[in-house]
Amino acid sequence: MEQKDLIVTPIVLIVVYALAYVIRGRVTDDVNRRYFIPGLTVRILGALAVGFIYQFYYEGGDTFAYHTHGSRLIWEAFMDNPLHGLELLLSAGRHSPETFSYSSQIWYFRDQQSFFVIRVAAILDLITFSSYSATAILFAVISFTGAWLMFEAFYSLYPGFHRWLAISCLFVPTVFFWGSGIFKDTLTLAALGLATFCIFKVVQERRLFVGSLLTVVISFWVIYSIKIYILLCFLPAVLLGINGKYLSGIRQVMARILLIPVALILALVLGYFAIETVAADDPRYNLDKLAETARVTAYDIGFWTGKDAGSGYSLGELDGSYGSMLRLAPQAVNVSLFRPYLWEVNNPLMLLAALESLALLGLTIFVIIRARGTLFRWLVQPEVLFCLAFSLIFAFSVGVSTYNFGTLSRYKIPLMPFYLVAIGLIYCYSKSERKSEELDMTE
Repeated sequence: MEQKDLIVTPIVLIVVYALAYVIRGRVTDDVNRRYFIPGLTVRILGALAVGFIYQFYYEGGDTFAYHTHGSRLIWEAFMDNPLHGLELLLSAGRHSPETFSYSSQIWYFRDQQSFFVIRVAAILDLITFSSYSATAILFAVISFTGAWLMFEAFYSLYPGFHRWLAISCLFVPTVFFWGSGIFKDTLTLAALGLATFCIFKVVQERRLFVGSLLTVVISFWVIYSIKIYILLCFLPAVLLGINGKYLSGIRQVMARILLIPVALILALVLGYFAIETVAADDPRYNLDKLAETARVTAYDIGFWTGKDAGSGYSLGELDGSYGSMLRLAPQAVNVSLFRPYLWEVNNPLMLLAALESLALLGLTIFVIIRARGTLFRWLVQPEVLFCLAFSLIFAFSVGVSTYNFGTLSRYKIPLMPFYLVAIGLIYCYSKSERKSEELDMTE
């Protein structure tokens, strides 16, 4: 925290809220208007809180590597010579004599995934005079934009379930805490929400909108540039959901049953080629390298780069083969969704994560019990299928490759809104059916 933060941050806050109140009337209705300002507020509070924790609890961390030891140096270059600042902003990890005095101090200069975040922060720094807290607030605005669009995508289909959808997309503590500050996760989460909104629009209206398709491409490019594995999990889920959507439009039950295997095979084939295409530029994520990449990442985070981020965990031996990964799949999904357990807690942040995981476990068990007998019927609903496919694939991928609770609490946030939407829709479906049955019995 610097003196300029005390001057710039209040001004940025006033501008952000003034614009929010102006925009709210154009993007909300009488029902969902109540969630707009609170949703923005928790994002801003999360972005500021995580900055304070990294400064006073961790005494450093990657958020400051992105800003203090990253974007601020580009901002300083712009202030000294705009051409040097522009050269740094567009650089691809290569030093030049003109900007070496700046680039040599940027910790993540050669890490292109991290430098993408630095670029975004540097652009925002031009507005905030490189005030950390003000730039963090603008990151929170980006995060909220993606979260709101995700909420709108599901709300347009299920307006009667607005409370649960708002909680799932806007008010999950882990998500608005770790997904609002100056992090990679903020940008990827926002891009996921934007892509989901546009894909839903195209599928629902069954028309190809150039603007929507272009937005999806840009969103995928952002995710690809920062965390390619998110895209590798998202694409198969999207294809599965789209197939499910078109199958649900077939009224003849027998035809639908016969087409389900065809749709699954088609989704797998398309998913395979989508993954191969996305991973073409990074051999670590080719299908024949994924298992080895998971093994290397797990041991790196668990025992080296992430050893100070929280307590480590182990699911068993990873030997770089798909067999070892698949054997650990149930444990990997479990650790991402329902751990750490309360008895595994050894610091305050882990306690918050454990309480949230416990609540998620209890909620999952409750929904399964309430929807018993009709559970499969709701599982194959297109939106539920899409959300569950992404959340479970993603839970497996981060659970099997992280091996550290502190790091996992951040890595898993993209799956949380989708998983909560899925189980919420299952509960609401079963509840609505139960009410219909009760009405039939009274008539």
